[in-house]
Amino acid sequence: MITGLDHIVVLVKDIGAAKAAYQTLLARAPAWQNSGEGADRVLFTLDNMTIELMAPSGFTATADRMRALLDDQEGVLASLCFRVADMGRMHRRLDRVALKPDPIAEVESSDDVSGASLHWKRTRAATELTRGVRMFFLELAEERPKSVASDFAPIDGLDHVVITTEDSDRAAALYGARLGLDLALDRSHHDWGQLMFFRCGDLIVEVVRRPVAGGDSQHDRLWGLSWRVADIDATRARLIAAGLDVSEVRNGRKPGTRIMTVRSGTCGIQTVLLERSPKPVE
Repeated sequence: MITGLDHIVVLVKDIGAAKAAYQTLLARAPAWQNSGEGADRVLFTLDNMTIELMAPSGFTATADRMRALLDDQEGVLASLCFRVADMGRMHRRLDRVALKPDPIAEVESSDDVSGASLHWKRTRAATELTRGVRMFFLELAEERPKSVASDFAPIDGLDHVVITTEDSDRAAALYGARLGLDLALDRSHHDWGQLMFFRCGDLIVEVVRRPVAGGDSQHDRLWGLSWRVADIDATRARLIAAGLDVSEVRNGRKPGTRIMTVRSGTCGIQTVLLERSPKPVE
């Protein structure tokens, strides 16, 4: 029923600063910008998903809720929105698996720069039933325009979104049995806890269990993003030249991957870049 991850919403305090930060990080121009309903929005659309930056605007109830979620943070991962091919079927499934979806809404958005319009159908599952992670489901009538590269060594797409949990059994039931994502990996290690990889289109929803004292067993948390790059050394050089604080490149846990951490310029979002080695030609 779910065909991929359509977009991730990042709440930010300052839309101008966040737009500049992510244009530097991604080396891509915004694809869509608009304002309304108590928020300013900037979207970057990559090969396999969109990241939507959203900042409170004015003093509506919606804007006040966003400010409360942000608290004193520069930015926070706010929600996942899954792409579906048939909203009617998805809504019926969500109802059958007791996720209490909202009525299907017809939505239209216009780009403030080009004047172009997009239309989609949307619903939302009850957050108290998705273990505290806000989840939307969307059927687009038209494809969004892509973000064009604005510098060398751009980020190509998302490799995985990381969710932390204190109850891996219930998290597995949610993402696997109820949402229907394919469990591709379930592995435990005494140093880094339990990892579960759920395929979602051509990226991964990674659920990580690292028990901590006083952890919340009832609620999971959107924790971070791992972006896919073609040449991690070139991307690292570009980010250093832009003044960002980045780690050295190191080997990833998965064989054939190299990763690095981006410590600044992400609006406070935990961020890793990942390069996959080319598959050998048979």
